[in-house]
Amino acid sequence: MLTLIGRELLFSELREPLEETAGIIQMEGFCEKNGQIKCNRCGASESSDRQSAPCACGPVCYYCRRCLQMGKVKRCSLLYSLPESNQFLPLQEPILTWKGDLSQQQQEASQDIIQSIESGETRLIWAVAGAGKTEMIFKGIEVALRNKKRVCIASPRVDVCLELAPRLKKAFQEVEQVVLYGGAEDPYQYTQLVIATTHQLLRFSQAFDVLIIDEIDAFPFPVDQSLQFAAQKAKKTDGTLIYLSATPSKKMQQAIQRKTVAASILPARYHGFPLPEPQLKWSGDWKKAIRQEKRKGAFFKQVEELLIRKRRFLVFLPNIVLMQQLALLLEKEYPARQFATVYAEDPERKEKVLQMRQEAYDFLLTTTILERGVTFRDIDVLVLGAEDPSFTESALVQIAGRAGRHREFPRGLVLFYHHGQTRAIKGAVKQIKRMNRLARERGLVKS
Repeated sequence: MLTLIGRELLFSELREPLEETAGIIQMEGFCEKNGQIKCNRCGASESSDRQSAPCACGPVCYYCRRCLQMGKVKRCSLLYSLPESNQFLPLQEPILTWKGDLSQQQQEASQDIIQSIESGETRLIWAVAGAGKTEMIFKGIEVALRNKKRVCIASPRVDVCLELAPRLKKAFQEVEQVVLYGGAEDPYQYTQLVIATTHQLLRFSQAFDVLIIDEIDAFPFPVDQSLQFAAQKAKKTDGTLIYLSATPSKKMQQAIQRKTVAASILPARYHGFPLPEPQLKWSGDWKKAIRQEKRKGAFFKQVEELLIRKRRFLVFLPNIVLMQQLALLLEKEYPARQFATVYAEDPERKEKVLQMRQEAYDFLLTTTILERGVTFRDIDVLVLGAEDPSFTESALVQIAGRAGRHREFPRGLVLFYHHGQTRAIKGAVKQIKRMNRLARERGLVKS
């Protein structure tokens, strides 16, 4: 039963008869620990995460609400697993088919990753947006695969996984991989290389020798204890955990300072140009302007200028309603222009992002869903309503990081339109400038 190796599944999720498989481990859905009832799949132990419900097992039963979207784990449920034994056949050489070059700081980080994989330690790669995090993990993955280790690259965001999958397939052309996320069309299969959302890690147990989590600061991973529990459970006890982030949390930064977590800090982009530093623009009561269909002010003048210059751009807004209102306004003003709106639950999200990447749109209106995990060739970035609480410091840093990523187009315009500066706005600008200063001190960026 290959589909069960390293997995932790409910009976309803099994594809093959249990009686045909030896060595299966059975574990109850819940256990008692420190006087609390805990879900064995997601680790939730608060009583508020349990819901009583009638059940065939008897009058007193309950299920875990925290991980309900992955299938109902009840008090009477059993979770089935098979130990990961790494019985992989030798891979065809060359395992790594990527032929690109790494910058000096990428090479140093790559060596750090290899060392962490060989020693089984936890490491944070703190690299600015556009530093080339994906390329610097290639050598480490190659070393792990050659030594018959099982590797998973995970992220809280589906978009990031979908962006990573083709790049990893191109880099490891002869290595079979599977991509796991909610609503994935292809069924699960047992492979040595796995790409998955962090939610999908809930279905694994002691499976991976190397677990790489990209964008660890992306919602909901930093605030969802069950996802962090799932990551630890999916990794083997002696396995390696590599975190990738452009904006690690304050807690993670403190761990670096205390030296409880090994860290590699990369303040420069791979092409050697500095990060675009945001310009702050007062926009007044921009919400009222949109509601009253006023097409005047700094923001609309900038849109007009970018369209005249034939610049393609992204406009980030704090919520869907305001985004759609602005879209109607811009449709009236620019009926001949091609653009679209995109948000988390948009069924056409993937297609729209692809169209933007293929330069079929003049611009794209988006919520924070595109703050990370997507790369466009030559783009400017506008944030309307940067003072909104939805735009955290890390979100604004990531949004700014969409500009100037391409080697041939290393510069881009980043504008934060606001109705009052916030701590997040000031913190984002300060963080970007600090990284640029550090990169200059190390001689890593061009003037």
